[in-house]
Amino acid sequence: MIQRFLKLCAAAGLAVLMVGCAAPKKIDYTAFYAAFKASKPRSIVVLPPLNESPEVGATYGLLSQVTVPLAEAGYYVLPVTLVDETFRQNGLTVAGDIHGVSVAKLRDIFNADAALYITITQYGTKFMVLDSVSTVAATAKLVDLKSGRMLWAGQARASSNEGDNNSGGSLVAMLVTAVVKQIIHSSTDKSYGLAGVTSFRLLSPGQEGGILYGPRSPGYSTD
Repeated sequence: MIQRFLKLCAAAGLAVLMVGCAAPKKIDYTAFYAAFKASKPRSIVVLPPLNESPEVGATYGLLSQVTVPLAEAGYYVLPVTLVDETFRQNGLTVAGDIHGVSVAKLRDIFNADAALYITITQYGTKFMVLDSVSTVAATAKLVDLKSGRMLWAGQARASSNEGDNNSGGSLVAMLVTAVVKQIIHSSTDKSYGLAGVTSFRLLSPGQEGGILYGPRSPGYSTD
């Protein structure tokens, strides 16, 4: 019975390692260059992210950390707290409803060039057989508020076990380590820090799948 359990644990551990090593999907920017150069977006309104994770705090955990990378990328970002309050004053408190507002209405209200739509696909800590891992993953798209055309789309993720090597040590030690990590991550809100990493990877030009340079960046080109 014990041998069977150890075999199952080993198989599960191998599966976890294989999934963790999967290469991120590459983004083809060529489909966006024409629309992006024609639009030349300077200002962005960031909508509250859709949350597909079970963590209720995921939306604002990520939203609170998107302004800096976007500003450093060369864009003017409307204050996210002001945008959120504007939606609330108009009876829109659910991200899904906000994402359903027409681009014409968004432009009329905020007078921005483009809107950033973010979807959180993972947020939180999961206990697995041989490890405890916190992960934050998100996808995003930038939409022109005049034409409704997509100007850019990307995705990014960050995990607490990046660079970890769990191949050494006994099974019991690995299980104990996993439980300890679960407690630490839950008590210190590890996901919030990872949300910051994810936002920078997603919204920093030059990153794999990162947003394109804005007009206030030295890296911006009109060619």
